[in-house]
Amino acid sequence: MNQHGIGMESKSVAVLKPLLLRNDPEFWPLLKSFTDAARDFGEMFLLSSLRKKAHARQVPVPGMVQQKIRLGIVGGSSVYPFHELLEHFCDVTGAPCEVWLGDYDNYISEILEENSGLYEFGPQAVLVIPPEKRCRYDGSLADSREAHETQARAVVTGLLQLAAKIHERSRAEVILSNFMLPARHDPGSYRSRTLGSDWSFRKWVNLELGLTAPSYVHICDLEFLAHRQGGVASRDERSWFESKQPCSPALLVEFAREAAHLVGSLRQPPKKVLVLDLDNTLWGGVVAEDGLAGIELGDTSPRGEAFKAFQNHIRSLKSRGVLLAVCSKNDHAKAKEVFVKHPEMVLRMEDIVSFKANWEPKSDNIRQMAAELNLGLDSFVFVDDNPAEIEIVRQFAPEVTTILLGPDASEYASQLQDCRLFEPRSLTAEDAERTSQYRSEVQRKALESSTTDMASYLDSLEMEAVISEFTAVDAPRLSQLINKSNQFNLTTRRRTEADIHTLMNDPDYVGFSVRLKDRFGDHGLISIVIGQKQNGTMKIDTWLMSCRVLKRQVEEEVLNELARLAAVRGCVRLEGLYLPTAKNEMVRDFYTRMGFTLLSESEQSREFERALEGYKPAPTKIRVVRRAFDTTS
Repeated sequence: MNQHGIGMESKSVAVLKPLLLRNDPEFWPLLKSFTDAARDFGEMFLLSSLRKKAHARQVPVPGMVQQKIRLGIVGGSSVYPFHELLEHFCDVTGAPCEVWLGDYDNYISEILEENSGLYEFGPQAVLVIPPEKRCRYDGSLADSREAHETQARAVVTGLLQLAAKIHERSRAEVILSNFMLPARHDPGSYRSRTLGSDWSFRKWVNLELGLTAPSYVHICDLEFLAHRQGGVASRDERSWFESKQPCSPALLVEFAREAAHLVGSLRQPPKKVLVLDLDNTLWGGVVAEDGLAGIELGDTSPRGEAFKAFQNHIRSLKSRGVLLAVCSKNDHAKAKEVFVKHPEMVLRMEDIVSFKANWEPKSDNIRQMAAELNLGLDSFVFVDDNPAEIEIVRQFAPEVTTILLGPDASEYASQLQDCRLFEPRSLTAEDAERTSQYRSEVQRKALESSTTDMASYLDSLEMEAVISEFTAVDAPRLSQLINKSNQFNLTTRRRTEADIHTLMNDPDYVGFSVRLKDRFGDHGLISIVIGQKQNGTMKIDTWLMSCRVLKRQVEEEVLNELARLAAVRGCVRLEGLYLPTAKNEMVRDFYTRMGFTLLSESEQSREFERALEGYKPAPTKIRVVRRAFDTTS
């Protein structure tokens, strides 16, 4: 172990052990801080040991304790001590796991045998670590390209068939590691002239795995991790021969960290809003003092070029559906002028969904943004170069994630790229339009505030809705919304694209979505309902809505459609379920407001019913252009 690792260990022990001994809850955030910074294998094991002792001593965990994810780990290498590191990372990042371990190199049998221990465990996620020997061309370098490609496709197909078998039998999400590239010179420059070399063969397989994997397969990119670590430093042949370790101890830490990140992402959606400071964040200097011509931005200086590169990366996030906002202590007119008139400015006013340049506390401004956008504060990320401003937001809006930029503008883009807060699980056409949707919402709110009569306001919106049964084309967006919606979500049940396809083909289920537009623009897909028919009752499995359309009679129109579809299927009643979470308190009494009767109540759930006999559709100001399962359209 290097001296740096020893020094870090002693520091972590010195700080954490006293907290552990007095059962101080502050142990946990500090443990996470040390874990985030740790890179040394020995240091990580020490932190994991302290974590286990804290659980044994029942040190209180701040906040709500998450239910453990059942995670299976199978593969062609030893899973010890990898699983120890993985459990540690999952625990400290808020996604604790209960782990089932497969035997060394027995993963194919464990996956294919219907009654294996893997399926008896009932995993919610399965990590598959295939061995490198599975990704090697067994012919000659001089064989034809077609022969190389045929075998490479067979490797990809075989791995994805194993993943499909896991998902089919357990409905689990599959985390599949790809392959490290070789780091030795042999066969020299010829490695790039043939697909038969390990270098090219594995690159081809890795690329095809990523491009063809279904939505329930998440690639743990070992190729990238080894590249980031260094090819030679990522391997340890002695560890392989002695104990079948898949990589070097240094890479094992990052491999486990990445796998834990993917496990956590199954529960935690990416952040939605990036809030930006201006002076010395988007440009160099202070615009109120230096003026438009005096700030540093653009290709005329190295520092100005760095700020421009930072803005280019920020704008790329917008194309992935991230909302951009400005929160700056500044003169509003002078701050806005840079966006409108500066020739080197990459970001423009049309890219910004909320612009607050004033002298109010930034924590207050961000809270106001959250109210305007109908988003929770925990979906915001605030970026600033001033540690005092970061600390104010941390204290007075602790739900907001903060990023303190360093002193060097050339590292700003790298800091944002490595923060891992905006990584998409999927991308849809609607993501690119999200900023315009929220900007239109500001116009709607302005109209609402100027109208005293709610009925007249709703009428003036000229709303149109399209209600559609689930379709294969919509499956990615349906899954994305189901897994992101937290506030207006009665049960908060999560579903993958594959689950959506399964529901579409199950006659006992009915699923439909609602799209809404008005004279200000298109809201896109804003509501999803899943119902299950059971003995004359339509049980509402899922009902979620975008908070942007609350109190616009979408709820009433959705209930009208649900009652219609239930009646068509011979149901005589609707049954609704509310499962409380930390974020969906706003819909606790929703069913009561919609005319349902409370049947039962406990800390874990509330059940409601509504008879369909005599049901009359509620009148709304929404013109329904199409209804679900309408074959006449």
